[in-house]
Amino acid sequence: MTTVPLSAAVDATSDLRARHDKSFLGHPAGLGWLAFCELWERFSYYGMQALLVLYLSNYLFMPEHIGVVAGMDPLRAMIESVTGSRSTQQLASVVFGLYTGFVYLTPIFGGLLADRVLGRTRTVVIGALLMAAGHFLMAIEAALLPALGCLLLGVGCFKGNIAAQVGDLYGPDDKRRASAFQIFMLAVQVAVIAAPIVCGTLGERVGWHWGFGAAGVGMLIGLFVYLAGRRFLPPEPQRAAKIEAVAKPPIGRRGVMQVVLLVAILPLLMLSIVGNQQFNNAYPLWSQQYMDMVVGGFTVPVTWLQSVDATVSFLTMLGSIAFWKWWSTRRREPDEVAKMALGCFVAAGAPALLLIPAMSLEAGGAKISILWTFAYTLVNDIGFANILPVGLALYSRASPRGLQGVMIGIYYLHLFFGNLFVGWLAGLLEVLPGSQFWLLHAALVAAAGAGLLLVKLMFGRLLAEDETPA
Repeated sequence: MTTVPLSAAVDATSDLRARHDKSFLGHPAGLGWLAFCELWERFSYYGMQALLVLYLSNYLFMPEHIGVVAGMDPLRAMIESVTGSRSTQQLASVVFGLYTGFVYLTPIFGGLLADRVLGRTRTVVIGALLMAAGHFLMAIEAALLPALGCLLLGVGCFKGNIAAQVGDLYGPDDKRRASAFQIFMLAVQVAVIAAPIVCGTLGERVGWHWGFGAAGVGMLIGLFVYLAGRRFLPPEPQRAAKIEAVAKPPIGRRGVMQVVLLVAILPLLMLSIVGNQQFNNAYPLWSQQYMDMVVGGFTVPVTWLQSVDATVSFLTMLGSIAFWKWWSTRRREPDEVAKMALGCFVAAGAPALLLIPAMSLEAGGAKISILWTFAYTLVNDIGFANILPVGLALYSRASPRGLQGVMIGIYYLHLFFGNLFVGWLAGLLEVLPGSQFWLLHAALVAAAGAGLLLVKLMFGRLLAEDETPA
């Protein structure tokens, strides 16, 4: 008699249950709870992010205030030993880039902690508590660096593991996986619409610390949602299954090659995001200097531009989901790598569009219209809807069983290096003319698309679904 391994039995039971669970928009109920939890976690994150670079450049890093920040002198010395002397704006952009970069490095360690020690549920809860503490510490000016440290550790425990739980809701051959991550990202877009309006307005109009406090409250709500919906989420692996996984080699030769390729394409993914991530760093600084922010006599807070981006992104994500659903009924749907390459070519058009107002400014024109924000975000978000969530789906599907949490953490490495790179690129805003600055970003994103297309042509079979019978 053939004995079925316990881990295989657990996977088969989960896969069968997931196939029959269509209670949330045709997906398992757990997707709804995870998406709603992610909405509040991202509300807290983007509420804080909307304020951070403005808070640092317009207030905390000004000469009269920077001395109060504990540990700032050695950090500044370390930064300037690499970059040279930094102005207030350049230092703010570098620190912002370091923070938003390390946000995507720590999930690797959070994935290892969950996979090997604590399990995903405990790790996610610890992450939520750390993030809430970090947001509340931002209300203390001297505690900037400990606050950022708590946020980095919290995101590391939270981010990759909750995304891995989304993947665990589906069997390996479940075609709903890619659309599940797009739905998951829709929740993020709702958060990014609300967070700059709530936290940004409180921070800019009432007080910086009120905005950071609102972000902390949002994180606590997200933790409550996660705990309330725990019974709908994928079960933690059984102890015996973990022992068995250690006793047997977890991946074969094909799995090793897939892991190597998934790591090798990270530089391309890093370049793919520079146009999108610059919207949170250089773009608000550029806008407050060159954009007419008065609409009907009302001065629009700079942080609201991120809500414009999120609103457009929400609509384009819905459009992307509907388009690929329509496409799949008529033609074969492209794989994830092809979609990401296409997304890069479209997204490159966003910074390319900014050449028009930038050249007008350089020719002595008046301040540019706020409508350019809509143009930038529309083109960027159509492309980006087929980059980040599709990349999550690729790494969730193509990663060997038992390594999904770690591999999704590795996937976020491209955002780590990308945001460090974006922080450095933002410093060029004071050196390059605007037209050259944005043209450089367009070229980098287009180069990522060309590289991904080459990967598709050369290694497409390796990342394709394994159709070998079990």
